[in-house]
Amino acid sequence: MRDNENLRRSPLLGRRTVLRGAALGTAAPLLPATAATAAGSAVTPSAAPTPVSRPASAPAPGAASFRWFGTSGWRIDVDGRTVLFDPYLTRFRTGLFDGAFDAGTELRTDPGLVREHVGHPELVLVSHAHWDHLADVPHIARTTGARVVGTETTYHLLVAFGVDPGQISVVKGGEVLDFGGGVTVEVVAGLHSRNKKYSYFAPGTLHAPPATPPRTISDLPEGDTLAFLVTAGSGGPSAFLMGASDFCERATRGLRPDLAMVAVPAGAATHDYVPRLLRALDRPDVVVPVHWDNFEEPLTAPPRRDPSMDLDGFVEQVRRSSPAARIVVPDYRTVYGGDMRPLD
Repeated sequence: MRDNENLRRSPLLGRRTVLRGAALGTAAPLLPATAATAAGSAVTPSAAPTPVSRPASAPAPGAASFRWFGTSGWRIDVDGRTVLFDPYLTRFRTGLFDGAFDAGTELRTDPGLVREHVGHPELVLVSHAHWDHLADVPHIARTTGARVVGTETTYHLLVAFGVDPGQISVVKGGEVLDFGGGVTVEVVAGLHSRNKKYSYFAPGTLHAPPATPPRTISDLPEGDTLAFLVTAGSGGPSAFLMGASDFCERATRGLRPDLAMVAVPAGAATHDYVPRLLRALDRPDVVVPVHWDNFEEPLTAPPRRDPSMDLDGFVEQVRRSSPAARIVVPDYRTVYGGDMRPLD
């Protein structure tokens, strides 16, 4: 979740390989891709650099598909299987973008909306437990049986929400998990983004389930933050997925993903954020800015920027730090291939 003044008031991974094999079939129909450009329809031309030619070693299109759920959320489909990351879909209003943030806003989920977007996931990866990452996960876990991978805090919160404990895998960072069929996940110890006071909303960790199920957004502490490196299929691509705009440089160094879904910062509290991150990741072929949108607007509308996020400035930093990278500013309604080009 973004940090600003309002919130204070209350071996086999990281390879750049050519994809091989036939185009996948998805676990459930995806929404049709639009004719949007790689920059999406909600950003200005200045945020949409001209794509460079795809290097020969970059992932081939069509072997995997990616759909952005807004915020830091993704749906990844490969070989008839679905993996979700931070799937926040209900996107209810808290007043955050209206200057009237209410930390007592009640948590809720729209079952029909969630069902429309998630299909039949077998795996849900959770970066941290703030509401704009976790709020829909309990419903998804209970209704689909998907395995959830997250921190100890995520585990305790989900148990309090009635999720089967045997369905949840607790991780800390450093684990390399093989889910079969070429789907592998490397867990990366991460950090939550900071505000101008070098702090963030709702810190804290849980070492036991709360006595009652969480009711409001303030009942969901951050509980440590993770990133994930997901390899989607036996030939890739590998995608680095972030849920907040900070990182542990030593834990990130050497991952070498094909795609980097990078959270846009709301300020400059993290020193040299973009250059250090891209250098640690060995300058991925494709950089995808995330967590720059107003996540209280429905996914049926074009993405609208969070006014606290300097998306254009972020894109310019990526250009300077990694001139050869192709930058894709995503759209909610576009389905992308394994090279993050829109699918027809």
